[in-house]
Amino acid sequence: VEINPSEKIIHRLKAESHPFDLIAEVLPTAFAPAGERIRELIRTHQPEFVVSLGVAAGREAMSIERFALNINDANIPDNDGNIVTGQPIVADAPAAYRSTLPIDQLYAVMEAKSIPVEYSNHAGAYVCNHVMYSALHEIDRLGLRTQAGFIHIPMMTEAEGQEGAEDGLPLETMLTAVK
Repeated sequence: VEINPSEKIIHRLKAESHPFDLIAEVLPTAFAPAGERIRELIRTHQPEFVVSLGVAAGREAMSIERFALNINDANIPDNDGNIVTGQPIVADAPAAYRSTLPIDQLYAVMEAKSIPVEYSNHAGAYVCNHVMYSALHEIDRLGLRTQAGFIHIPMMTEAEGQEGAEDGLPLETMLTAVK
């Protein structure tokens, strides 16, 4: 997308101080590089939590993903021009991983703040799913206790003219939800 609210949220989070160590990075919207980078970040930092974000234009709420599927299957190219259909992310690995974030608590907190929120059963089969699956697989492979998951965010309403902006949420609302 031309204007990516997840990128804007990451830049805002990086500019703020936090009572915890925060590693915030914008990953490329490309299957292999994004997967490699999230695995590298997990190996290097062995974080307590991994919360990944990605834009899903057309959604109207923060979408907490329940599962990542072991498949890349998109009929549109990633930003490197690759179209990958029906290919496993990791050969001979589980078909799916469940988010290990406390998703019911995340949902309840957002709902209590009147932030539109919903569950989504899986993160699709594009780069967002690739990132979520790669992160959960790496955590499992390394035997870490890291909790990880993915939240799809709608387009921000400030991105007038962008697909989904009319149904999206204000950037400040999404930033509050992520915090």
